[in-house]
Amino acid sequence: MSLEITVAAPFRGRGRESLAESEFVVALSLDQGWFSPDQAKRLVTVATGEGLLAREGSELSPTFDVGSVEIPEGFTPEESLLQGRSVFEQVLDACVEAGEEKREAVAGINALQRSLAVTVEAAAVLYAYRQGVDVCSAAERACTELLNGE
Repeated sequence: MSLEITVAAPFRGRGRESLAESEFVVALSLDQGWFSPDQAKRLVTVATGEGLLAREGSELSPTFDVGSVEIPEGFTPEESLLQGRSVFEQVLDACVEAGEEKREAVAGINALQRSLAVTVEAAAVLYAYRQGVDVCSAAERACTELLNGE
């Protein structure tokens, strides 16, 4: 996933397990030249929302092993990363990565949504849970969005 590669790059480049948000932004904007500083800050928001970054004060830490991420030579992230993915897209991607067929997962999610009369996000999280797919960060995000009326 290119978001994971993009998040891993500053930590790998600096050889550290945590970075101040300002260091992370500098690494993406000035060191790599991938984004403007404002875009790099937006990427922090997206990556935190997707559960790839944890924030403690002004420090950022990856929630995955950055050493296991291969950064291809000449890699440049797409600007579409800055838009983030919906909870539904996150959960669907996790199901597909776990071996589910995309069409079957969408059909299962839609069936749950209809039968339970819940949002598509809630149905997706429940579907993933029933399939044994870990989508905790997406579930937390769905709850937060629901409580905030987003």
